[in-house]
Amino acid sequence: MTTAVGISAGVGTSPLRPDGTLKVTGEFAFSSDLWADRMLWGATLRSPHPRARIVRIDLTGAVATTGVHAVLTAEDVPGKKLYGLEHADQPVLAMGQVRYSGEPVAIVAADHPETARRAAAAIVVEYEVLPPVVDSVLAMQDSSERVHDRGNLLRHVPIRKGDPAVAAAVVVTGEYEVGMQDQAFLGPESGLAIPAEDGGVDLFIATQWLHGDLGQVADCLGLPPSKVRLSLAGVGGAFGGREDVSMQVHACMLALHTGRPVKMVYSREESFHGHVHRHPARMWYEHGADADGRLVYVKARIVLDGGAYASTSMAVVANATTLGIGPYKVPNVVMDGYAVYTNNPPCGAMRGFGAVQACFAYESQMDKLAAALGLDPVDVRVRNALEPGDTLPTGQVVRGPAPVADLLDRVRAAAPPPQRGDDLRQLPGGVANTTHGEGVRRGVGYGIGIKNVGFSEGFDDYSTARVRLEVVGGEAAAVVHTAAAEVGQGLVTIQAQIARTELGVEQVTVATADTTVGSAGSSSASRQTYVTGGAVKAACEAVRAAVLRRAGRDDVTLRGGRLVTAGGEVVADLVDVLGDEPVEETVEWRHKPTHPLDPRTGQGDAHVQYAFAAHRATVDVDVELGLVRVVEIATAQDVGRALHPQSVRGQIAGGTAQGLGLAVMEEIQVVDGLIRNPSFTDYLIPTILDVPPMQIDVLELGDPDAPYGLRGVGEPPTISSTPAIVAAIRAATGLALNRVPVRPEHLTGT
Repeated sequence: MTTAVGISAGVGTSPLRPDGTLKVTGEFAFSSDLWADRMLWGATLRSPHPRARIVRIDLTGAVATTGVHAVLTAEDVPGKKLYGLEHADQPVLAMGQVRYSGEPVAIVAADHPETARRAAAAIVVEYEVLPPVVDSVLAMQDSSERVHDRGNLLRHVPIRKGDPAVAAAVVVTGEYEVGMQDQAFLGPESGLAIPAEDGGVDLFIATQWLHGDLGQVADCLGLPPSKVRLSLAGVGGAFGGREDVSMQVHACMLALHTGRPVKMVYSREESFHGHVHRHPARMWYEHGADADGRLVYVKARIVLDGGAYASTSMAVVANATTLGIGPYKVPNVVMDGYAVYTNNPPCGAMRGFGAVQACFAYESQMDKLAAALGLDPVDVRVRNALEPGDTLPTGQVVRGPAPVADLLDRVRAAAPPPQRGDDLRQLPGGVANTTHGEGVRRGVGYGIGIKNVGFSEGFDDYSTARVRLEVVGGEAAAVVHTAAAEVGQGLVTIQAQIARTELGVEQVTVATADTTVGSAGSSSASRQTYVTGGAVKAACEAVRAAVLRRAGRDDVTLRGGRLVTAGGEVVADLVDVLGDEPVEETVEWRHKPTHPLDPRTGQGDAHVQYAFAAHRATVDVDVELGLVRVVEIATAQDVGRALHPQSVRGQIAGGTAQGLGLAVMEEIQVVDGLIRNPSFTDYLIPTILDVPPMQIDVLELGDPDAPYGLRGVGEPPTISSTPAIVAAIRAATGLALNRVPVRPEHLTGT
């Protein structure tokens, strides 16, 4: 008997990421590094006004600029002139009017990027400026000017459960607001379009959804999808901001018009205008509970500012509403969510996707309820915590683990941070020597959130994987090919780990993601490891079955490059079974179906999986200067199964940091429809000095319906970290603080 060889870098281990060293050393090729012979540069002219009619466009100055090869407007769009992820309402280039400041009006291709920018600036556009619609609540009124002819209401999601008139012994109310947050990825939008000999185009682009782009780009170019080929270029972060089309159509139009490759790279300021942001929210909540602190009802109204175009607002408001009471048992619910058009910058997907805004409100309410009842804020949450078998406001039953109470108990039991020392770096304001601690108060706060995983409401959510097993250099090797976008989350590593585990080989190559294989859906909604991981696993299983049929054995498996019995006996080498004939299988894999919401009551099994995370935040606040230092964060999260434990911890830490940013610093300042801080000088994001030590407690309570029992990881930490930090600031200051981000003037009254 021969003993089989195991696999050292399969599921459950933390192998080195293939892109990790290259990114750290600066050798990784991002989309902004792309280059081609005879390449031209593209630039965009954008509207300075949030709402205006276009009276005329004079291209004379741009056309006359030396080095300019093309100047295009809406009249030059060869196919459909509108695009959009869920609803095609956004013009490729403005047609007759502009609806937000920064809307593309014309595009230019030139032989140098500065020439292209100067030519774009030479275009003269005469506008009839109109008063913008900038208040989302007022925009819902019949008397409001219409942003679109269809009206300003994008979607209304009502949720009705139980008795709407039920009374409660204790009632707390609150009005809450969340500002506009930016994804703040470090690599601005960029891509390279190359015209092809068949009249089509090859586009190398940093995106989150290759096939989502493909359909929109092909339609706008008036080309069949077979003539538009997309390949994933190096992505410098995403967080939802690359789910929508930005310059994809523009670069392809310029390339096809000039017959030369065209590269477009946004500046940081242009990037702030060139992608969607997190929806600002205004929310009104009323919680009723009995004398013991058990929830009797929740009534709520959520208004999301979708900006000028639809993007994913209709799905975001569904998430905000269906998840809007939090991970709690509530027998009676009356909730209404609205997504509204305004002339503010367009809003769409960002990490947490609607659940972030709602969580800030309902967790603030739970703290109010605890105070009204004289209860500990964790105790009131545990008393109302969801459990398996409970029914959500949509009528959906919670199946699988729902460790809400356990997560809360874990963060409460985590060791507290050390007391503050004499080191100035441990004080708010740090070495600026603004204080010596005389005005500093410490506070502790808690938060827990719920997030759906995957696409919902009956969407056909699937991924395609092609796996080939062959002999390379005398060894059995696998190639995995999907269209799933690696945006920094480590998906390339996960795909290789799954192939190693299922096929029992060490050598695995993950091919570049492109549209020559079927769709993998978007790298969003915490879904890729679940859905594309499921597709890779299923394709590997199909390959393994084919290999075993070829070997004529159904009583063995693949392990260590060999065919092995359950007892560990090696019966054949995989190399000998494969010979010169590779085995290849392509599989489309779907999770269990979801269903649309009833448009009147909001009832329906809308979501496939739920994920939960809890946070405890400790903060120091200088109550005189309004400065906040987050001292430490403890967090606990159920991940189902940690396929790459190190990456899981990284996702939890990174998501928590993004929630910290929303809590105390990150906001796009929009005044009368104009972005006032489109730079990393004025739009502040947490640095390494702002991110505190974290205690991370990872639970692995397997989901029986998911591949390997896994649960989506990326979004939950962003959801509950924000309310936990704000709760801690409230505890330190005694202030109500009903808006995020919390700024110094909110703490000092100035």
